[in-house]
Amino acid sequence: MAYRPHGKHLIRGAWIGSATTFASQPIDGLSHETANGDAKDVDRAVQAAEDAFWTFGSTSRAERAAFLRSIAEEIEARADEITEIGVRETGLPEARLQGERGRTTGQLRLFADHIEVGEYLDHRHDPALPNRQPLARPDLKMVQRPIGPVAVFGASNFPLAFSTAGGDTASALAAGCPVVVKGHPAHPGTGEIIAEAVLAAITKCDLHPGCFNLVQGNTKELGAALVQHPLIAAVGFTGSLGAGRALFDLCASRPTPIPFFGELGSVNPIFLLPEAMSARSEALAQDWAASLTMGAGQFCTNPGVVVLMEGPSADFFTETARLALSEGGAQTMLTEGIANSYRAGCERVANMSGVTEVLSSACDGRRAKPYLSDTTGEEWLANDTLAHEIFGPFGVIVRVKDREEMLAVARALKGQLTCTLMMDESDSDLAHHLMPVLERKAGRILTNGYPTGVEVCDSMVHGGPYPASTNFGATSVGTLAIRRFLRPVCYQNMPDALLPNDVSGL
Repeated sequence: MAYRPHGKHLIRGAWIGSATTFASQPIDGLSHETANGDAKDVDRAVQAAEDAFWTFGSTSRAERAAFLRSIAEEIEARADEITEIGVRETGLPEARLQGERGRTTGQLRLFADHIEVGEYLDHRHDPALPNRQPLARPDLKMVQRPIGPVAVFGASNFPLAFSTAGGDTASALAAGCPVVVKGHPAHPGTGEIIAEAVLAAITKCDLHPGCFNLVQGNTKELGAALVQHPLIAAVGFTGSLGAGRALFDLCASRPTPIPFFGELGSVNPIFLLPEAMSARSEALAQDWAASLTMGAGQFCTNPGVVVLMEGPSADFFTETARLALSEGGAQTMLTEGIANSYRAGCERVANMSGVTEVLSSACDGRRAKPYLSDTTGEEWLANDTLAHEIFGPFGVIVRVKDREEMLAVARALKGQLTCTLMMDESDSDLAHHLMPVLERKAGRILTNGYPTGVEVCDSMVHGGPYPASTNFGATSVGTLAIRRFLRPVCYQNMPDALLPNDVSGL
């Protein structure tokens, strides 16, 4: 049976409406009205999270692990309803949402396992040296502690894995931080049913109802009120550069600045090295086209730029990619606004000097087709606009004259989530020269693969230098993500009775 949203906020365990509403925009069927939150709703939710922190922040790792696993179970219990409304709201294929649900429950369980092991606490102990000369040393113990209420912004392109109970929420709850989620207006019903699952887990685990709150809304003012609330200690965000930078600036301008962990997107360049091109340019072109159009190109790791040496191999690669892309039909994008922005970006590039249109794109409404352009390394280096992300199945081929120009293109890159080397063994010399550059540019470097799959595990880094993210030392995927919501506290000569459970007995 189809899920029928009630369209309310979840605050302190209760479903609450607002004076105004906004309408959802499903790909088919009837839309529904959802409460449009304001600063008062934000204050109620954050106050609930602050109240919850005094108990939730002191729960044991075993209690929080049980909570995370319970959320996963409750999501799985609603599997069919989640898929149905997710497809209706986003236009994403059923199989994609089923896979994303598995990723969501998997990362909840991963964080449960991670905190049970306890290595993330980074325990340190320097025992007292009372007889040390010329000065005695006190007993010093250090551990990571939760920072307080965390604001999480749902993402348009991942209604499950990067939204209501996604990676930011999972890592914050694992750390012991209550969460206030601003639901994404592109999929309010999907956010709501996931919040119902979290509430069921809160009830089952007998936790403070304010440890998780959902505020819905489609205004910029709502997001601004959330990040500026004085009780919010940090923000997790996945979205556009423009929106992310505006929120980042608000966080920095607060009387008490707070960290803004924004993942803002990337063009994720692929460097096709000469010997690999000579050996397999046709396969490389076809595989790139498939990666570029996966999910209508609506991934932050979409490989939108290819850098290769000019010559016959480049010509063959370009024509093969054009044919592969032209065979794909139109795909539904997440919102009409995203589709309009995609078309505007393609048109902007098409009108630039020094850019050749290889494959044009034309569709209306929420539908989009691939677009491919071609330029030189010289034009790329002279025109910073070419390096701006266009969210969708858009690709740029950059032809460089030689290895020196390829290195120049690499050095000119701004921060990226990923950089990729397509190479054979005989390309190793050039690859060795590129590697020190790419290490400074990206959070993840690949060889002979495509970046659109982001494994959720201990060693994953999903972040990078600005503008890929606002904090190059953090990741929004993988167990290292928990570090964002912790801070080190040192206890000097502290009696065991006053120490947190994770420190006593050291």
